[in-house]
Amino acid sequence: MPPTDRLVARFAAEPPQEGLPYGRWADRLRHEFLGACLRIEPDEDTDLGEPGDIVWFPDRTWDGRTYVPATARTTTGLEIYGYVSFAPGGEDAEPDHFRAWADYTDALAEENPDWKLDLCDEVLGGWRGEQGNVAAMTLVWGRPLVDGGAIVTAELGDVTVDQCALIEDRFTLIAPDDYRGDTLDIKLWDAKGEELAGESLYEE
Repeated sequence: MPPTDRLVARFAAEPPQEGLPYGRWADRLRHEFLGACLRIEPDEDTDLGEPGDIVWFPDRTWDGRTYVPATARTTTGLEIYGYVSFAPGGEDAEPDHFRAWADYTDALAEENPDWKLDLCDEVLGGWRGEQGNVAAMTLVWGRPLVDGGAIVTAELGDVTVDQCALIEDRFTLIAPDDYRGDTLDIKLWDAKGEELAGESLYEE
């Protein structure tokens, strides 16, 4: 194949390695995530409430850390979103160096019937490309709001830069964003390769 003029990181993260958290592992992640929830500083006129059940999303590993995203509804009708990250252990070692981050939103899927994908995102770091250009390596997680999907892709300037098969109707991506004037589009596909839905991270 000839050289490309679109030099950008593609499929930089490992695909999901584990199933969705459960049991003692879910309890450990929950402890870390709730700690991050306590550090959220809501607006003065916002009552964050108490987080309810946590919904976990597939793990992805990038730059030596594994990220497990999560969402939770609160008792005041808001949604908390965030992730727990850690350094994965080896064959005889447990994961360690846990970190967690969380924020909240009042934009809910049920109040936006035009949404096809319910998305959360957070920038994890940067990837330096040519001529000083830097891509924002972005964690994206969510669920489809239409039926029939099998896999979700992240596209940057019509180039597929990551993909994730749905696991219990949930997905997680780590992909370069905001690079050389291009921004991410997230697309849902069925098992036959037909596009079912697409959303930009930058649509209101």
